[in-house]
Amino acid sequence: MPGSNLLGALALCLAGACPALAAPPERVVSINLCTDQLALAIAAPGQLVSVTRMLQADDSPLAEAARALPGNSARAEEVYLLAPDLVIAGSFTAPDTLRMLERLGLEVAVFTPAETLDDIRANILRMGRLLGREAEAAQEVAAFDARLAAIPMPPGPAPLAALYAANGYSAGQSTLPGQIVKSAGFALLAEKLGLPYGGVVPLETLATANPDLLVAARPGAPKSRAEEILAHPVVEALRARVPTDTLHDSDWTCGTPAVLGTVERLAAIRETME
Repeated sequence: MPGSNLLGALALCLAGACPALAAPPERVVSINLCTDQLALAIAAPGQLVSVTRMLQADDSPLAEAARALPGNSARAEEVYLLAPDLVIAGSFTAPDTLRMLERLGLEVAVFTPAETLDDIRANILRMGRLLGREAEAAQEVAAFDARLAAIPMPPGPAPLAALYAANGYSAGQSTLPGQIVKSAGFALLAEKLGLPYGGVVPLETLATANPDLLVAARPGAPKSRAEEILAHPVVEALRARVPTDTLHDSDWTCGTPAVLGTVERLAAIRETME
């Protein structure tokens, strides 16, 4: 019976034969730019032994901390030579690399990108469990929520904002970009159009909606056909209405607490619009 099993397990523990709890990993290697950032924030000193070289680039806000560790290129061979007892990867890490690491007997934890603010909280807490740093992860979540709550929300009607990307795609309120914009005190065009997860918004619809703020992706180099719409005069005119040069869609590519910097910049823009 369940009760007798519990009593038996308790008796074993009292007799000194209680199974030992799994020890936290001592050598952790991150092979994904986003997990790099979470692990750096939560890992104990000396626990994280390598991050990707992408995080060590000059334009990374965590470059200095990342350069204190050996960099990796997310290749199975170099990761194996680091002798990790835990490898942290992303769902977009090359499947062959993940399979090779598992065949080599390494423990691999795969994180999916955060698609909402709640996903960010969940990923922080999961990282804490994996690293045996639950208390530190809980503190990170508490700090995240406190910083989010401290962002001022001016009274009055919320200005209308639109997110606009390749092929005229506009993110909705059930996505991380949409939640970032709404957390800064804006109404969202996609929500107004009944697109909670986003969808394609034709130029004519965008022009008619006439949003107060347009956060449009910047075309890459070389430009793709899908990005041609971002250079259209309608988009350029709406983009110029309220400059958003400090914002870029790469700001929320990694769903980490760093997205709050984008919320704060948007909130500052909204204050200037008031």
